[in-house]
Amino acid sequence: MPSPDALPAGLSSMLRALRRAHQAEPRLLAVSFTLALLAALPDALLALWMKLLADGVLERRHGLVIGAAVGLGASAAITWFLKVLSDRTQRRFRDRVAVALESHVANLQASVASIAHHERPEYLDRLAMLRDQVFVLDHMYMSVFATCGWILRLGVTIALLVSIHPALALLAVFALPTVLTSTWRPGVERVVEERVAPMNRLARHLFTVATTAAPGKEVRVTRIGDRLVRQRRETWERWYGPVARSRWASALWHTLGWAIFGAAYVVAVVFVSSRPAATVGQVLLVLAAGARLSAYLGATVGEIGFLRGFWLEGSRRLAWLEDYAASLGEHADAPAPRQLIEGIRLEHVSFAYPGTSRRVLDDVSLDLKPGSVVAIVGENGAGKSTLVKLLCRMYQPDVGRILVDGVDLARIPAGNWRSCLAGAFQDFFRFEFRARHSVGVGDTPRMEDEPAVTTAFGRAGAEDVLRRLAAGLETQLGPTWPDGVDVSFGQWQKLALARGFMRDHPLLLVLDEPTAALDAETEHALFERYAAAARGDGRITILVSHRFSTVRMADRIVVLDGARVTETGTHEELMARRGQYAELYAIQAAAYR
Repeated sequence: MPSPDALPAGLSSMLRALRRAHQAEPRLLAVSFTLALLAALPDALLALWMKLLADGVLERRHGLVIGAAVGLGASAAITWFLKVLSDRTQRRFRDRVAVALESHVANLQASVASIAHHERPEYLDRLAMLRDQVFVLDHMYMSVFATCGWILRLGVTIALLVSIHPALALLAVFALPTVLTSTWRPGVERVVEERVAPMNRLARHLFTVATTAAPGKEVRVTRIGDRLVRQRRETWERWYGPVARSRWASALWHTLGWAIFGAAYVVAVVFVSSRPAATVGQVLLVLAAGARLSAYLGATVGEIGFLRGFWLEGSRRLAWLEDYAASLGEHADAPAPRQLIEGIRLEHVSFAYPGTSRRVLDDVSLDLKPGSVVAIVGENGAGKSTLVKLLCRMYQPDVGRILVDGVDLARIPAGNWRSCLAGAFQDFFRFEFRARHSVGVGDTPRMEDEPAVTTAFGRAGAEDVLRRLAAGLETQLGPTWPDGVDVSFGQWQKLALARGFMRDHPLLLVLDEPTAALDAETEHALFERYAAAARGDGRITILVSHRFSTVRMADRIVVLDGARVTETGTHEELMARRGQYAELYAIQAAAYR
């Protein structure tokens, strides 16, 4: 097998995708491919059996008649048997390879330590299309098998025609117009459909507005139902008119292609029939093989076009993701600390999100001591969440470095470092699992440990959520699932907070505004209780909150403004300076009063 580097880019990516399937299911791949070829042979040989049957009848050769009849019967039976067996085998192969491909794509994305590619529009487009195509990439292997089967049928058919006379090979040339129009038609129609797609989308939208419950009240009050129906019809006509014209035009060209092949087909039959040595069997073979030729050729070109249009693009995107993940492979050689001694230090850290030039953090230097609770405050866009993401190694600083006990954080494998972290984020995700697992994934080795999960609920002040779940920890979350229950935003937030509190002894606890749905008093009591425990075991707690009643309990408050650190100190120290923090605190306190 040639090296992928020695092939053109498209073929190289296809070869890599095939190798991925071979690595996942080598035996099923070989069996599926073999059965696809075997299933193609009996169908292609039908013309030969018909020739032999006719020759045997006319020449009164009973042995030939019996052999041809057995061949016809066997071809029909074997075709059915092999098709059923091939379909079942390929379906099993496709299902198993689909799981392997989805896992491969998920592992590739997870292997990239940074989430910077999620901030780049061009990467997001590729990833989005790959996520869509990974569910159909498994079908592409079936298309490869089918293509090889059609090529085999085509080769056998041409060989049978040439066995009568070499000139009959030209019949394949005259079949090309039907193939070209078959492959050209969908493209032409698709261009027109894409051009008038807004009309089709508007027609669907108007139909939805006129027939669904959500807008039903306003439709009736405003009495625009008749207008919607009329506008929907007009919009649909504006879509269907151009589409219908393109379909008629392409159909006429396709008809012309078939007319050319039909004329050549008639000429071929007349040519063979007029030969002095021609037999009825030969004429019958040309009739049967010629009739199949265009269908075989069209199916072959159609499968190749399908491969080129879908599988080639899908395999290219898969190859891109493999190369991208490999290019960002870590070269980390330092272990994650078991306990913080010196703490975490940011030295002149600057950062701008990918694709932008504006620095979200600019020359930030901080010392985060073990056992301390550090609050980060500032207006929206000041860089608070970005600082948290850098500490979690979701991004790498553009300038400067982050040291953990004197070791550059970039030298610690991201996975090892994140196993030392815990916390909850403002943009938390709603894991629609059972309640036990929705919280337990915060520490997967203890996901089934009921006391650990229950303790996490308690740390998050989420006992009330657990009490309201009918089946307790076994309650399925999410109303779209069987027996699933819906919970409020605030309850989801408490579940996310409990998930962040699953780990007992993290080195770094991050709380990035995870309690916005809780009242200020509950938030303050929760964080105060957890901060007291944090000070006792040497961890660093990072607290981001807009509520200064909570922030004031921190050992150190960091004020960010315009991507820079403008103030640091305790609540009392910052209030005494009468700077930005004191001003913000006074504004919020006045609002509460």
